[in-house]
Amino acid sequence: MKHIFVKLAFIITSLFVFYSAQAQVPGNRPINVNDPNEISYLNQKNYTIGGVDVTGVEYLDKDVLITISKLNVGQYIEVPSEQTASVIKDLMNQNLFEEVQLYATRIEGETIFFEIRVVERPRLAGIEVKGLKKSQAEEVRKRLNASSGKIVNENLLRTTRSTIEKYLREKSYLYPDIKITTTPDSTQANYQTVTAEVDRNRKIKVRKVNFTGSEAFSNRQLRKFLKGVKPRAWYRIFGPGRFKEDKYEEAKENLIAKMQDRGYRDAEILKDSIWRYDDNEIAIDFDLYEGPKYYVGNITWTGNSKYQDSILNLILGINKGDVYSEEKLNARLQGPTRASDDIAALYQNDGYLTFQVEPIIKKIDKDTVDLEIQMFEGKQYTINNVILKGNDVTNDRVVLRSIFLKPGMKYSREALVSSIREISQLGMFDEQKITPNPAKNLNMEEGTTDLEFTVAEKASDQVELSGGYGAGQVIGTLGLNFNNFSTKNFFKKDSWKPLPRGDGQRLSIRGQTSGRRYQSYNFSFSEPWLGGKKPIYFGLNAYVSNMREMFFGRDGQWTERENAPFINMHGVTATLGRRLNWPDRYFQVNSSLSFQRYVLNNYQGLFLFADGDSYNINFTQEISRNTVDAPIYPTSGSNIRLSVQLTPPYSLWNNIDYKTAPANEVYKFVEYHKWKFDSQWYTTIAGKLVLKSQAQFGYLGMYGGDAPISPFERFVLGGDGMQGFDFLQGTEIIAMRGYANGTVIPESTGNGTAAQNIAVRSGSPLYARYQLELRHPIMLNEQATVFALAFAEAGNTWNSFQEFNPFKVRRTVGIGARIFLPIFGMLGIDYGHAFDPIPGMAESRWRQNFTFSIIQNMGGF
Repeated sequence: MKHIFVKLAFIITSLFVFYSAQAQVPGNRPINVNDPNEISYLNQKNYTIGGVDVTGVEYLDKDVLITISKLNVGQYIEVPSEQTASVIKDLMNQNLFEEVQLYATRIEGETIFFEIRVVERPRLAGIEVKGLKKSQAEEVRKRLNASSGKIVNENLLRTTRSTIEKYLREKSYLYPDIKITTTPDSTQANYQTVTAEVDRNRKIKVRKVNFTGSEAFSNRQLRKFLKGVKPRAWYRIFGPGRFKEDKYEEAKENLIAKMQDRGYRDAEILKDSIWRYDDNEIAIDFDLYEGPKYYVGNITWTGNSKYQDSILNLILGINKGDVYSEEKLNARLQGPTRASDDIAALYQNDGYLTFQVEPIIKKIDKDTVDLEIQMFEGKQYTINNVILKGNDVTNDRVVLRSIFLKPGMKYSREALVSSIREISQLGMFDEQKITPNPAKNLNMEEGTTDLEFTVAEKASDQVELSGGYGAGQVIGTLGLNFNNFSTKNFFKKDSWKPLPRGDGQRLSIRGQTSGRRYQSYNFSFSEPWLGGKKPIYFGLNAYVSNMREMFFGRDGQWTERENAPFINMHGVTATLGRRLNWPDRYFQVNSSLSFQRYVLNNYQGLFLFADGDSYNINFTQEISRNTVDAPIYPTSGSNIRLSVQLTPPYSLWNNIDYKTAPANEVYKFVEYHKWKFDSQWYTTIAGKLVLKSQAQFGYLGMYGGDAPISPFERFVLGGDGMQGFDFLQGTEIIAMRGYANGTVIPESTGNGTAAQNIAVRSGSPLYARYQLELRHPIMLNEQATVFALAFAEAGNTWNSFQEFNPFKVRRTVGIGARIFLPIFGMLGIDYGHAFDPIPGMAESRWRQNFTFSIIQNMGGF
């Protein structure tokens, strides 16, 4: 009875409140329809909506808010009800308001009028990030896209925190302290500034990695598989590597791939966890599942009609009983683009452009996997057209002659890869953006396809403008190299933009001078396709250099002494070369005829004679093979060159007694034979890490008899390898970092200063040099190529073959960097440490730790 009376009292009270409120609406105050103190759910009533208004908004559209409220004029609505409660819920879910209320402003019979009262949330005036570097804070704001006017709500604050945390995690700051506050903006009403105070704490490194669940692999092996995550180890002198999440995810994928590659195809990570070891280190735990080790069972082939199973099995190279490796299987079926010994290459090099192969696991019996290799051979395709895109400057014929696939030929993947390499060797296009499309306009009925190449031109011309101080004088250099010149358009006025370009010819002009004391000028021109129809190389080089001794007079001017030492050197060289098709298309032969004249006047201490004219007329035959994949940053291939340079054997007919004849007569016509060998090998070690291996030998010999060895064409070893001021001396400069220019001289050379000076400046007749260089790129793009390197070099020079010992060398190691800028060429800086001193020479003279270099000719031999 007591409960009945309580309920009855509640109903009476509710009815009283409702009807009292209803009576007040028309003339007094609005009623909050969702407030049980004003309207009871026990006395619901249906009304027709007569109107809806929104108050309290300043920045939002009222009509949009009314649409969200779902209160439509003319609709029937029960008051109060779930529908009126949903109005508040739906608007609050927009995260735009601090408060929303629904009021009935008046009731006229069966018609009700609503007012939606809102209190808007503040707007964003800006986001301040404190505790980070200026560049880091700017990057965070950029990621947040923190434009003013946004609503300041919990979602914005959470997004700000998570964005900062994500950015810092990328930088190895895994446990930052971030405090986010809001303050009213003093210049704008209802605007707030969000401030994030960040303490990055220390960068996180990996202390240790623990593995459970593996029996076939040791922890050491598993850590090695986990490439990219480097825990602390005694042999890491700089400590463990920083932890980065992206590398961590890649490392986990690599871990499973390596386990599967060794036959554990069911291997997976059941669980991995990262926990904080101390303030700046973490530990990682892996729970692994290995599963059984699988072996290859029966292999069957389907869909093959061109080649028998026995041939395919031979090329596949996987036999029954081998450890099952999906990675190896896929590589042997359709290997990387450069490979030519996989199943796909067998077909695609024979025109089967649309060839497809897919391995299917037919049965797994305990630890044995039976395979069915399904093949779709398709048909042989021939090239219909070769299409070029992107060569806005270079003429089509220059690119087309570098493409080995011609219209009417069968498609070949190997020829396609060779074409990409050949185009990159031109040096006119960005190697990273040479994109072939061998299936352009594919006609399956006729078996034809168009081959499309898309290229991107890059700046290939170079300028050298430098000045330096040496030998007591200021030397200025100006050099211009045009690597895409066109003589065909030379007399066409419209083609000078600023020079005629587009035919792939090379034109170089270089001048070096210090005024009257020293001048050197060089001109060279080359045409890789003489006549335009065959790959016949033509080159022409001419130069003149001279130096005279002068002194600084009392009048403040440089003055030439009477009978002052003077040397002049000038010459011209013409070269013809041809690419060979045998033994393969990578061979080339070059033949050169050269004339050089040396004029010496009282030029003491450098050569074996001081006065007179000397002529060097020689013929050079060179054979080379170049398979390097790129001219700037090679990752594979080799570059091998062998040359022999011969002069006429004047001593056989000139009747000169070389023992008694004066020096100017002995050396008037220089005779010698000169042999050179250079080999460079590029191998990708892992990722983009490349090893360059190089071996060089050179020998300058005589034909026999009493004729002395030539004072010119000798080898100068040591330093940066740049010709520079030494070019006028007729020597060949060989780089060897860590040692000063030309200081690697034979041990048999006298320890006297005069003898050493001659050896340093004139060179030696015999040398050997070896090099190992590890390279890793920092930047590879069209604007610049930057890579770091570490090197070990060894080399030496000898005065005769009797002294020659290829294992008795001077050694040096060091680090360096190269920057390739299209307009300047290759700029280099190295720090080398030489181990072996030069007897009789002060260390300050032979040691040169830092070496700078500028190399402009990047187009191969």
